Amino acid sequence: MYSKILIRATNWVGDAVMSLPALAAIRSSYPQAEIVALAKPWVADIYAGQKAIDRVIRYEARLPLLRQLRSERFDCAILLQNAFEAALLARLAGIPKRIGYDRDGRGWLLTDAIAVPGKGEIPRHERFYYLELLRRAGIIDALPVSEAIRLDGAAEAARRGAARLAERGVALPVIGVSPGAAYGGAKRWMSEGFTSAASRVASEQSAAVALFGSSSERALCEEIATAIRGRGIAAVNLAGQTTLREFIDMAAACRLFLTNDSGSMHIASAAGVPTVAIFGATDEIATGPTGPLSRVVREQVECSPCLLRECPIDHRCMTRVTPDRVAMVALELLS
Repeated sequence: MYSKILIRATNWVGDAVMSLPALAAIRSSYPQAEIVALAKPWVADIYAGQKAIDRVIRYEARLPLLRQLRSERFDCAILLQNAFEAALLARLAGIPKRIGYDRDGRGWLLTDAIAVPGKGEIPRHERFYYLELLRRAGIIDALPVSEAIRLDGAAEAARRGAARLAERGVALPVIGVSPGAAYGGAKRWMSEGFTSAASRVASEQSAAVALFGSSSERALCEEIATAIRGRGIAAVNLAGQTTLREFIDMAAACRLFLTNDSGSMHIASAAGVPTVAIFGATDEIATGPTGPLSRVVREQVECSPCLLRECPIDHRCMTRVTPDRVAMVALELLS
């Protein structure tokens, strides 16, 4: 029985959300343990709000971090992150039990080097990849029933988000839109599609529109916001203007969220917000949103899902998705 467990968190927002069922399973197996997540700053706030986690250590400067981990005297490290560096850090920190998948040449650094699941051995959604690590390590007996992934404290986040939006002059109801995708252009639906679909939904719901994204996506979001305003609908561009914590709060306050396959999609869905995601290059069975409040819109074409960052041909998986179809799915979800 472990008394102090370090969980090396994943580095991407979507992966962080999809790992939440594993955190809950670890807490269930070790209810009395102190469970600490080690996370990069850009995902730390996802873990900070979870009941399964007692506290979060932000992974910043490596040498001070190593000294802190040594002083903490963890008795177990569970590495949800797959990199060699994660295992090396746990080893250098003197953590006696080190559990992780045997990949990236790091098996010799682990006390429990777990074989990576082969194709077809587990359900395809990414959340089961993290749960299977725990099952193979003997931490849980079987893969739990895992339907909707949910963020703890979503109701409180929505109340904070409504206040944050009000500070920016945006009154509820709000349709959230996230038109970017960090992975690459192949995952992005057309800006004209977001403009038309968001405008129709906002008009029928008497709602405003809030655009979210990174600083690099601000111009894209402004293009869409300007076009929506041109249709007589209030729209605010918040791309690059929010921290992750602020985004979680404001996404939770939205009436509906329209998005590509992205970290924003995972957060909105996990906050229990009705979420419509447009998929093309990627596989919604593996990385899609979960639960009854989520819908995926995709066009079945012969080359999709290709998992490429950029489309080498005509991007037909996205250009054939019509705004009317997306708006119809969204309005049906809200009804």
